[in-house]
Amino acid sequence: MSEKVFIDKQHRPVYQAMAATAASIRSAAEEAGLGRIVMELVNVRVSQLNGCAFCLDLHTRQSLEAGESEQRLAVLPAWRDTALFDETERAALGLAEAVTQLPGGEDREGIYAKYRAQLSPEQFSVLSWAAIAINAFNRVSIVSGHPVRKR
Repeated sequence: MSEKVFIDKQHRPVYQAMAATAASIRSAAEEAGLGRIVMELVNVRVSQLNGCAFCLDLHTRQSLEAGESEQRLAVLPAWRDTALFDETERAALGLAEAVTQLPGGEDREGIYAKYRAQLSPEQFSVLSWAAIAINAFNRVSIVSGHPVRKR
C-alpha cells in the first residue's frame, strides 16, 4: 500500500494561494455584511454534501466557536424544514448547495435568479466564491486523506 500524498504539503505554494483566497473571501464577506456564522454554515453545509470529514470537523468546531448553536448545526441538512435560519442564511445555504451540486440548464438559471433576488450583488458574489473555495478545500482534504484526530 502506498503512502498518502498530502497535496497541500506537496505543493505548499499552491495551497498557500488557496488560503490567501479564503482570507480574501472572509474580508469580502465582512464588507458585504455577512458575518462569520453564515460563512461557517456555508462551509459546513458544503462539506456535508461532499462528505469531507476533515472539513466537517474543522468548520463545525469553528462554527461553535463563532457562537453557532448545536441545535442549528444538528438540523443543518434539513435547513429547509425548520424556521431556525433567517432569510439571508437560507439564501446563502441554497446558493451554496446550487454551486456545489450544479443543477442543469434551465433549473440552474432559475435557482441563481432566485438567490440574486434575495441577496445583494456583493453577497451573491462572495457567497458563490465561498462555496467554490470550500468545495476546493474539500477536494484537497479528500484526495489527501486528511485524518480527523480525536480531541
